[in-house]
Parts: sequence; C-alpha cells; structure tokens
Amino acid sequence: MSKKHPSLDIVGSDGTELAGKKIVLCVSGSVAAYKAIELARLFMRHGADVTCVASKTATDLIKPSYFKWATGNEVITKLTGDLEHIKVADYKRSDLIVVYPCTANTLGKLANGIDDTPISTVLSVGLGSKIPIVISLAMHQAMYENPAVTKNIEFLKKKVDFISPDFAEGKAKAAEAKEILDFVLKKFGSSPVLRGKNVLITAGPTIEYIDPVRVITNQSSGKTGVLLASELVSAGAKVILIYGAGKESPPKGAKVVTVKTVQEMFNAVEKEMKRKFDIVIMAAAASDYIPHKSSATKINSDLDEIVLKLKRAPKIIDKIKKMQRDVLLVGFKAETNVSKESLVKQARKKIRESGADLIIANDVGIKKYKENPDYNNVVVVDSKKIIESGWKNKTKIAKFIRNEIEKRIS
Repeated sequence: MSKKHPSLDIVGSDGTELAGKKIVLCVSGSVAAYKAIELARLFMRHGADVTCVASKTATDLIKPSYFKWATGNEVITKLTGDLEHIKVADYKRSDLIVVYPCTANTLGKLANGIDDTPISTVLSVGLGSKIPIVISLAMHQAMYENPAVTKNIEFLKKKVDFISPDFAEGKAKAAEAKEILDFVLKKFGSSPVLRGKNVLITAGPTIEYIDPVRVITNQSSGKTGVLLASELVSAGAKVILIYGAGKESPPKGAKVVTVKTVQEMFNAVEKEMKRKFDIVIMAAAASDYIPHKSSATKINSDLDEIVLKLKRAPKIIDKIKKMQRDVLLVGFKAETNVSKESLVKQARKKIRESGADLIIANDVGIKKYKENPDYNNVVVVDSKKIIESGWKNKTKIAKFIRNEIEKRIS
C-alpha cells in the first residue's frame, strides 16, 4: 500500500472549493517561475490535485524535484511512450490547465498550433479537448506590445482566459499567485456569500425493509441533491451530506454520512444538527410510508399473497425549525401529473406545515421527465412568489437552485 506524500497534508486546509479538481500547472521559462510553487500550494490548500509540466528553461531555474515536493506528484519535463500529454490533457482528464508564468514563446506556439515541447503539446491537446485554460503572461513590456504577441492574444482571447500582467519597471510581470487563485476559485463557482457557510443537505432515496432481503423504495437517483451539494462545495460552503441509497457518487469536499432507512436519516440529521448550520436542504426522497412491522426472517416465497401494512414515516423537514429556528430551510416537493397551480399550492402547504423558507417543486409524472430524467423543470416557491427554471439538465438545475439560495442568504 503506497503512503501518502507528506506534501498532501495541506490539501483542503484553507477550503474545499477545488476538492476533486485536477489542475495542470504549466511552468514556462520565465524568472517568475518561482511563483508557481506558491500557486501550486494555494491550489492544494483549497483541495486541488496539481500536476506540474515544466519547460527546459524552467527546470534550469528550478529543479523538478522542487515541483514534486510541492505537489506530491511526478513532474512532466519530457514526453515519452507513456503519453504524458494525453494522460493530463485529453478529454475530461483534467479540470483546468493554468500556464503560470506564460512566455511570449509559449503563447505563440499555442496560437499557431506548434507542439514541440511538453508544455506546448499539453496545451495543444487541452485546447482541442476543451479543457479550460488560464494564461498569466510574463515578459518585457516591449515584447508584450509586439504586434505578433498582440495578434496571438487577440486570436486566443475567446478560447482561453487571460489574467492581465502587472506593468512595472518596463515589464509585464506575472500576476501574483493569490490573484490567480481568486480567479480560479471564482471560475469554479466560489461565492463570497456562501463561502464558509455551514450547510446540511440530505439526498438520495431511503429504503425500508419488508424482511431481511426485501425492501420498498423509490426511483430517485439522488442526482439533483448530489449536484447541489457539489455546487455548494465549489461555492466555498462547509457541506455535510446525509446520503441515502443514491446512484450518484457524492462530491469530494463534503463530509458524507451514509444511511439507508428514513429513521437512520432522521437520526443522522438530529445528530449533525447539534452543531450550528446556516442552511439546511432536504433534497432526499425519504420514504413517506414504512412497513408497520418488518419480518425478522425472509418471508416464504411460496405464499400466494401477503398483506403489507404500512405506517406513516417521520417527516424530517417538520422537525428542522424546532431544532434550529433561524436556519434557512429548503425543502423539495414532487408531484405527478398536476397543474402548475396545484403544484404551487402543494408547495405552499408544505411551507406552512414545515416552516420552510422555500420549496423546490417539480412534476415527476409528466412524459417529458419520464423520457429523460436527466432534465427537469423546477419551480422555486416561497410564501410570496414563484420562480420557474425552465427545462434544463440537472447540472444547470443545481446551479439555478444554488443561485436562489444565494439570493436569500445575501
């Protein structure tokens, strides 16, 4: 079993906004290359996994072992039969490529499709695979104002993000590492409103045992709740996810508490809410009814019929405001084949019963949703108004819900 590199001890120490994100840091041959060490560490302190690609000139200034020490990962200084450029820059292999610092030479190669170095090849592949690229230029001011450089910037500015250099002493100096970090955090959704907020969210279905092998449940995948949890992690919130039997992988950067039954979910919520929360989101499709009494042994499969008696399950959302009165409480309400007016009416009824601040309502019975459950149309309802998302994929739905929560926190 491989041991964790000591440098990885800092990962997530300043936040989890970049948790689960893979960032490729390309360091070209500028004297500002020393700043890349600080930037790599800043990314890691916010949860990222960083791999450095260093040019020959950069390694003349800073030894590759220094970059390995900083990131805990092997440094790419040449391309071999292992196809390093494909491993880090092919489709969905990384989440972001940052060139810091970027020389006029590296810029020109990217703009003109020249890939004769590890960095230029990684950038060429990354641009083709549509991995977001952030470039921080560094060079003499006269070189920056060279028409060829200006032309290259103009050609690339709609394809990559540029962070303006600092002009001083006749030089276009690379921006400070903290400025690059702030730009990247914002790019991934960091929010000054949500950063540092304590959020509890439930997601996924629960299962209720009829006997030791048979259960009743529902068809929720947990996808919207998981995506919303991921959005809040990226925003900088401290997220605890109480997760039922969902099909989606929970986001890195969140504390995950796994449960099965609705009673287990309620117990977990009650336990976690001994600490103070700013936002509680009840996105789980928790069971409304549970077996009155489950069998301790497997029910005989030869029986012609069995009678299953159900009782009402505890409504977790109804208990939240009694635990913490001033929390922002967000609930979810699913109906089938109802009018918009009826959907809103049911959502407002739930607001009155639970004390929720807003309800995310949707109709899961309509044909459009059944044909493609990765898309949805939700209605955000509070006591005064309603806001409809329109048909969007669930990633955009999660962003829409997050924005509505953010408005109410601000």
